[in-house]
Amino acid sequence: MVILGLTGSIGMGKSTTATMLRRMGVPVHDADAAVHRLMASGGAAVATIEKAFPGTRGANGGIDRKALGAKVFQDPASLRRLEAILHPMVRAETAAFLRRQARMRHPLVVLDIPLLYETGAETRVDAVLVVTAPDFVQRGRVLKRTEMTQARLDAILAQQVSDHEKQRRADFVLKNGLSKGWALKRLKRIVKFARGLESRHWPPKYGMGME
Repeated sequence: MVILGLTGSIGMGKSTTATMLRRMGVPVHDADAAVHRLMASGGAAVATIEKAFPGTRGANGGIDRKALGAKVFQDPASLRRLEAILHPMVRAETAAFLRRQARMRHPLVVLDIPLLYETGAETRVDAVLVVTAPDFVQRGRVLKRTEMTQARLDAILAQQVSDHEKQRRADFVLKNGLSKGWALKRLKRIVKFARGLESRHWPPKYGMGME
């Protein structure tokens, strides 16, 4: 089973690409969705995060992401504390996902990881697909979001590996934002090629791996 990492900077169209992959029959594990589940009411991370960052539990019993963001945004030490809580839990969910897909004998699976390079996750996948778009498309998309400002976008981008560097390190690059038809054709070619790659990370050499 080949494991393909999917990543891209904010506003590049990574989520749209993940949807296209699912429609093509490729199983996709969404790391962001896993984080949402962990921090939702009843989620496994709620109590630990509330203990580390008092006052972040919301009225519904889950973590108030806005309150948490105010405590960790542009505070590297606090962000590292949060990552130390969440990352092992997300990796455990990822490992469970991989086991399920392996039992179903899928030849290719995708791990959708927004901060793939920033967290060193490229060492746990067989190849990396980076989604990119022109700068004006990226900024146009992101600045439409509620409460997003140019200053906040610039601060987010400053904390991430640059788009140029991501493309340089990628095995595959998907450019979108201009022609959806071209992007879909390119993605289909990437999937066909990726299915033929050698699997270096599954089955794992030690235990079930990635926990």
